[in-house]
Amino acid sequence: MTTLGEVLRQRGHELREARKLAGQGRVWLGHTPVADMGREVEADEVRVLASRPAHAPGRDAAAVAHDARLAVVYKPSGLLSVPAPGRREPSVLSQVARWLGQALPVHRIDEGTSGLLLVARDERCQLDLKAQLEEHSVERRYLALVRGRFRGEPTVDAPLGRKGDGRRGVVAGGKPAVTHFRVADTSGDVSVVEARLETGRTHQVRLHLAHLGFPILGDDLYGGARFSRLALHAQVIGFRHPEGDARRYVSPLPDELWRRAYGR
Repeated sequence: MTTLGEVLRQRGHELREARKLAGQGRVWLGHTPVADMGREVEADEVRVLASRPAHAPGRDAAAVAHDARLAVVYKPSGLLSVPAPGRREPSVLSQVARWLGQALPVHRIDEGTSGLLLVARDERCQLDLKAQLEEHSVERRYLALVRGRFRGEPTVDAPLGRKGDGRRGVVAGGKPAVTHFRVADTSGDVSVVEARLETGRTHQVRLHLAHLGFPILGDDLYGGARFSRLALHAQVIGFRHPEGDARRYVSPLPDELWRRAYGR
């Protein structure tokens, strides 16, 4: 392992230039834009995309891949997936529409969650991808940071719905929800937990981890310890393209979650 700054220096980028490229969203680790020069990385996973349009990594979405049918998009924490009633700020959908023309929603991730999102560019593609979600054939994996030592590989099969006070929670008679968990790493006082979704309910990973007694850092709604953001990241999206071939994209933790997980 080496640091991001060392990799960029070895490729001929002075520190000032490297920081400028990162600030423009042109330095990527896998399918995650990164800027922390002290971050430990595998050199072959670092890409400098000088020809890609610049964007503000912590504010704007960025296209991971796109064609005439769909786009795979990286969403930073704090950006809406789709426009919300009464709110004027940008969303992933509005930004993709600005870049590529028509943009249709397929699924959502919470405003505070970062990571990979699918957007359709035509109605037939939208219907195809939504059907795959309904069939549970789309691979969706998340990484969550929780306080304490998470152990084992539990599966939570607990229905989700609205509680009597109107808040979401584990509710008898709610919609079926199944999440498979495993600990990906533990460092210091934090565990990095991988969540594989079998269903895709609103707040599913957040609620199921809280149900296990491990609420996500920064999750004020469900009892997580204080943090600068919701420490949840949509790491993997895998699906069948409407043209027939399988696609899979992987997004490592963004810088702020990597620093909290590994204390550097």
